[in-house]
Amino acid sequence: MKRIVLLGATGSIGRQAIEVIDANDDLELVAAMSGRQAIEVIDANDDLELVAAMSGTQAIEGLAPLTQVGGDPTELLERAEPDLVLNAIVGFAGLPATLWALERGVPLALANKESLVAAGELALAAQERGGGPLVPVDSEHSAAFQCLECRRDDQVMSLVLTASGGPFRGRSRDDLADVTPADALAHPTWTMGPKITVDSATLANKGLELIEAHFLFRLPYERIDVAVQPTSIVHALVRFRDGGALAHLGYPDMRVPISYALTYPRREATPIPPLDFASGLTLEFHPPDLETFPLLGLAREAGERGGTYACAYNAANEVAVAAFLAGRLPFLAIADVVEETLAEVDGAPARDLAELVEADTRARALAERSLAVA
Repeated sequence: MKRIVLLGATGSIGRQAIEVIDANDDLELVAAMSGRQAIEVIDANDDLELVAAMSGTQAIEGLAPLTQVGGDPTELLERAEPDLVLNAIVGFAGLPATLWALERGVPLALANKESLVAAGELALAAQERGGGPLVPVDSEHSAAFQCLECRRDDQVMSLVLTASGGPFRGRSRDDLADVTPADALAHPTWTMGPKITVDSATLANKGLELIEAHFLFRLPYERIDVAVQPTSIVHALVRFRDGGALAHLGYPDMRVPISYALTYPRREATPIPPLDFASGLTLEFHPPDLETFPLLGLAREAGERGGTYACAYNAANEVAVAAFLAGRLPFLAIADVVEETLAEVDGAPARDLAELVEADTRARALAERSLAVA
């Protein structure tokens, strides 16, 4: 029996993870943690509707022997003594739990991409010390992980992450001048939480995934590409030096990568049907529109600059998205806030978690200042 602690239990990933755990006799949920971030964001905007809302305490009551609402996730982890941690906390707040698991060699199923975006070097160093496995939960990184598994680095030419293009694929900047949070949350293929759905609409999510892939797979940025695949059937591709490529395909359902991460190295059954290739399945790919959606290019630039620039990118984006969802910032100004913040920070490397937190705090303050004049 694998003892699992679920962090972010009431979010989209958390709810689907509970479904996966309940369906598998070899998995046991021993502790669960939730927060109120998504509820607070939706409450702040009259255009958004929260379905089946409960307080954090009500939402996780009875889910596991140990539960916690808000606070320090490492306190819950210490008490639970898990065999595996599923970190589905949204944003920079998930970093302490990631470092806790990696330092101790506790297997980590990582859905909190911001951990590696903001603290990639620190996280990799912690994993080297702890020696435990890190299995990504994001559909694209799970797909890449599976395509790359047991492949020598010198065989790999490049990795291609796919993007649906979000709800605004094909639109111009002029078309996006007056979009509302409700518009941005209408994702065409995935059902996700508010923050990640807005990130998908701006392509910031793909920017965060680009940086995360750099650290997860130890690939230089010039060997990581992004392609738009509107149906979200192809989750990632790996191109090899002999001209061949491997792709991971499947319907867009997060229960598949969640199950893979929780049961790794086994591959347990899920209720998701296999693709029906005889039904006339069409796969098409397009280049991302970097002019209309500049946050993807800004993410690549921040990652390539190194230091704490990626941390600042993530911090500014979190501030800007929260302001957009609260009705305080236009959609197109999200990228402006991030760009202005990156121009102001010094990007100095962080030697430890305390310095990283300082860099994150400074970037958030600069982003808030940008909001005041947006």
